[in-house]
Amino acid sequence: MDRTDLTDRRVLVAGAGVTGASVVPVLRELGAHVTVTDGNADRLAELTGLGAELVPGLTAPPPGTALVVTSPGWRPTAPLLVAAAEAGIEVIGDVELAWRIGRLREHPPSWLVITGTNGKTTTVGMLESILRAAGADAVACGNVGYPVLDAVRGGHPVLAVELSSFQLHWSSTIAADASVVLNLAEDHLDWHGSMEEYAAAKGRVHHRSRTVVHNADDDWSTRIAREHAPGHARRIGFRLDTPPAGDLGLVEDLLVDRAFVADPATSAEELAAVADVRPPGPHNVANALAAAALARAHGVPPAAVREGLRAYRPAPHRAEEIAEIGGVRYVNDSKATNPHAAVGSLLAHESVVWIAGGQLKGASVDELVAAAADRLRGAVLLGVDSPVIEAALARHAPDVPCNRLPPGDDEPMTAAVNAASALARPGDVVLLAPAAASLDMFPNYGARGDAFAAAVRNLAGGAAEAADDGR
Repeated sequence: MDRTDLTDRRVLVAGAGVTGASVVPVLRELGAHVTVTDGNADRLAELTGLGAELVPGLTAPPPGTALVVTSPGWRPTAPLLVAAAEAGIEVIGDVELAWRIGRLREHPPSWLVITGTNGKTTTVGMLESILRAAGADAVACGNVGYPVLDAVRGGHPVLAVELSSFQLHWSSTIAADASVVLNLAEDHLDWHGSMEEYAAAKGRVHHRSRTVVHNADDDWSTRIAREHAPGHARRIGFRLDTPPAGDLGLVEDLLVDRAFVADPATSAEELAAVADVRPPGPHNVANALAAAALARAHGVPPAAVREGLRAYRPAPHRAEEIAEIGGVRYVNDSKATNPHAAVGSLLAHESVVWIAGGQLKGASVDELVAAAADRLRGAVLLGVDSPVIEAALARHAPDVPCNRLPPGDDEPMTAAVNAASALARPGDVVLLAPAAASLDMFPNYGARGDAFAAAVRNLAGGAAEAADDGR
């Protein structure tokens, strides 16, 4: 694709949300005639003034359409996209468009790409921090919230790119300098149809990569690397134990590199200490090793890995400590929206009062509860699928006190935090790690996390007032 490919050609943009707002100005700069469609007329109207024709509810591309750029959430079965495919019109996503436009620059940006079921945003944040510690003009972008297209247009030479399986499904020619699938667990199966299809979408991240990084402790990550890495790619593993030659891993309390060294058979580089990794916990040490592997593939020196990990601070709602009240720490991990994410969060702490519940979307929590049972001081459950979690606790942790809140509480998170506080003892962690989606009770996981933080701060204020009254 060169700059003349879309001049005076008709391009249809499917979706008027974040993707549409990012894509339309770029397509107009390339000389395309742009039509945008969306089922939400109000959202569509927000693009007024960008020079595109706005048409609600299209089910087939307008005559003469040369390309369709779709929002990642649109399923391949959407009538509009099916009609485009049947007409032989190429359908791509905004990430693929960003890649092609980046290739037009004299010095195209380097892409270091992260995907997986859990840990993507933490890992991409760690990677950005490491790259900046090495002096690179790098930016985290993609599914993390800053569109890749905007990052490319911003001229950043190094991109730490977080991609979802939806975004990867609509990407066909991306060739990352290095890529990783952190892990894979049941998620988005309603969109992909099966674990095999979900894994295949994730595997697209490796198809043209020069360095393929995989989690040696995760069977799916390892399998995806084996099945999807191109023949020319270098494969690097990471693990939470002593690494063999060619991998990264742990030696006692140190993160070490036995891949990007002069002689992997006989030498290793110390990258950081486990204590340098925040938030704590084995799953975040794994994320740090993944970020380090991508950074090392880009040529970052070991000292910058340590500096970057020390400087990194997690985004809100990801193992975010809100307060300590009476010797009890209150931690917001509302982003743990599935059981795989929640078990990593629970295992990061020794004694936990667990706040959980919401929409499980058919996922099982038995393995989660069995793995964390010996760490649970108590559990407080809320949301539509709280009976499912309560039943799993009865099977695998019958001695753990469990408080399932009744539906319809006007302030469910306040009630949950107060109930958890009553179960907690000094040294415990009250942990919001729901293992479920939030939409039965909150607009999104962020709103759920905000409600938890507000309830904790109210509790802290009450504790302070009680202390004052007792003087």
